Amino acid sequence: MLADYAVRVEESLGRRYLEPRHPYRNDFQRDRDRVIHARAFRRLEAKTQVFTRRYSDHFRNRLTHTIEVAQISRTIAAQLGLNVDLVEALALVHDIGHPPFGHVGEKALDAAMRRHGLFFDHNLHALRIVEDFELRYAAFRGLNLTFEVREGIIKHSRDYSSEQNPELAEYLLDQRPPLEAQLIDLTDEIAYNTADLDDGYEARLLSLDEIGAAVPVFARFYQEAERTWPDVAKKLRFNEALKRVLDHFVSDLIRHVAERLHEKRIRSLQDVRACPQRLAGFSPQVEEERKQAKEFLYSKLYLSPALEAEKGDAERVVCELFDFWLAKPEQLPMSYQQKAAQEPLARVICDYIAGMTDNFIYEQYKRHCGRKERSA
Repeated sequence: MLADYAVRVEESLGRRYLEPRHPYRNDFQRDRDRVIHARAFRRLEAKTQVFTRRYSDHFRNRLTHTIEVAQISRTIAAQLGLNVDLVEALALVHDIGHPPFGHVGEKALDAAMRRHGLFFDHNLHALRIVEDFELRYAAFRGLNLTFEVREGIIKHSRDYSSEQNPELAEYLLDQRPPLEAQLIDLTDEIAYNTADLDDGYEARLLSLDEIGAAVPVFARFYQEAERTWPDVAKKLRFNEALKRVLDHFVSDLIRHVAERLHEKRIRSLQDVRACPQRLAGFSPQVEEERKQAKEFLYSKLYLSPALEAEKGDAERVVCELFDFWLAKPEQLPMSYQQKAAQEPLARVICDYIAGMTDNFIYEQYKRHCGRKERSA
């Protein structure tokens, strides 16, 4: 049963190119399936989340992170009466525009673009992927996703203005996105905050004492686990505590969104869109706990000296390859050389690099720049 404020697939604003309806899948289910079968989705398996395989192949990559976000998102959407099919499609596509090397690669690529008066935005790049780069159908370029999925790709984590982004004017930039899209940025944070604590502890870059001192919500649940299972291994108590942290964030998000919907008297999708602020969020107490976890991860994990060498490699590889193709565009694949006749060369190079996996960009670096790199 869908809530009155949920997106209904039968009221979708449709696809850019008309297609006959499928006999047993609705349009959002078809969008989900198109994303899963896309080349860009498959490449997420070989893109860094936080740790490269130099540490271990047990840690999350961009694909396994995406699957975790989808699982959390479906659970929350079902409890709030939202359209689970749309939420799942949005969760699966939300990271499809990320370049190799995680956020370090994104930062390096953006810096390279800004030297040419341009920029890199992974949400806008994801839209380019599903609108143009994926070539699977004879009748059109891209995946021909519904308006609601395309809107969610660009609006799930931030708002854009029609003044700064006139090319996005069709996406109702003066309105809030549906709750199905608003959820994704929050479930993304739930997934990576808890997963990165797990992977950081497993990599021995974070200690139990450090986590407990800086993340009180974890300390509270770990103490409960100690009382309940005093004789099991620390890692098992750690797992139990982290599981409870995740459930704590999820339960609070469900509860707080429901409270805000009641408080704001939200009765329809149009009410959601017309609301001056986004409705999805945590309670003040849990929002503070979320910030504590995120700040700890930034200071002790993402900025850890142990990862600095890999970050330096990533920045060097992205920047030197970018400059190489700027100087020698004839070394680009022919399809990208042809695109450079219609678009700025820097944008074409950016698109090429952004689509690469960690392994492939290292291969390209070795081939064109001829310098030894660290093993991914």
